[in-house]
Amino acid sequence: MSLEHIDLLDFDLYADAAPHDTWERLRNEAPVFWQPESDGGPGFWSVLKYEDVKHVSRTPELFSSGQGTNIFDADPETLAILQGIMINMDPPRHGLYRGHINKGFTPRRVAHLERYAAEVARDIVDAIAERGECDFVEDVAAILPMTVICEMFGIPEGERRYAYELANRLIAADDPEVLGEETSDEVFMEVFAYATQLAAYKREHPGEDLATTLVHGEIDGQPVDDLVFGTFVIMLVVAGNETTRTVTTNGMRRLIEHPDQRAAIAADFDLLPNALEEMLRFDPAVHHFRRSVLADTEVRGQPLREGEKIVMWYGSANRDEDVFADAHRFDIRRANARDHLAFGIGQHFCLGANLARLQLRTIFTEVLSRIPDMELAGAPRRLRSNFINGVKEMRVRFTPVAKLGPL
Repeated sequence: MSLEHIDLLDFDLYADAAPHDTWERLRNEAPVFWQPESDGGPGFWSVLKYEDVKHVSRTPELFSSGQGTNIFDADPETLAILQGIMINMDPPRHGLYRGHINKGFTPRRVAHLERYAAEVARDIVDAIAERGECDFVEDVAAILPMTVICEMFGIPEGERRYAYELANRLIAADDPEVLGEETSDEVFMEVFAYATQLAAYKREHPGEDLATTLVHGEIDGQPVDDLVFGTFVIMLVVAGNETTRTVTTNGMRRLIEHPDQRAAIAADFDLLPNALEEMLRFDPAVHHFRRSVLADTEVRGQPLREGEKIVMWYGSANRDEDVFADAHRFDIRRANARDHLAFGIGQHFCLGANLARLQLRTIFTEVLSRIPDMELAGAPRRLRSNFINGVKEMRVRFTPVAKLGPL
């Protein structure tokens, strides 16, 4: 296939796995690659190399987040809403919003979440222990991140399943099996409607949770209104759920495919932290984010013009041969695994990175210590998406074990 026939937007390219063969070819032949858009869009540049992704991420004065992080251009009305989401902001506005939300990550709250996550992980494995089979996505990977995010955010117990389903539908906008007959815009507005309801509840019933902190706070001297609060809900409840679920599922699959490495962790859990970094490097949850060029510049000698779109491919950067030796090999002992870009880098480095690591460490400790022989019971079914590296279903089987009960 010639380079001109490569279409990084083609969903079929991601049907069975992330397109690492295509990315590798582009890194070697066209590391700054022009991608036309078949739907009449203007096209965009792609950066595939590790150092180039870092450069674009760390240079907001040249590469703006404020015109949208999605590849596709939104209509003006939708763009105005999207620009209120922190991930779509540039300095100095971004710093004001990030500083406000960081108030919710106090040592007391983080300590509470660590104990809470351990209790939830115990319950998750207890729920499947005697069955000997399950869908790892729904029964294991999805539960902990959504439960922890809802606890941190103060979402009432009776609304947590709805919040999970809402997040699921929003992130799966390109998968008709998940979204059904709804449009992504309809789900988007439903999220904002729920956020407005939650904000009203927290104003009347404050608690020791992040939602209360947000609705009773100010940003640059202005109170947090329903629209701003809604953008925080989208970023935390949606992004904080989907990404950790995806890494948990993909990470477990890699351990099943490498039973010697899984056994090594089970025998020595000191190996787990580095193994988690390798999972993040090998299968990052998010394929890409976009920036917009603010002034004529160049990357790797390729001229870029003001107003053009540029897309950073994290899965490609994480397997850049110039940075990671034998990059396509999964290796829990990899010396520089933590150098991955799965959480981004620069001003938009994932603010929930440490919380994600805590959850990953907790669920893998529980699963690997109690179910040592989990194996695939069928081919995993992937999410139809060129944005999220997700799995919809991963059936597994194992030798039944006894429940342990509450911690």
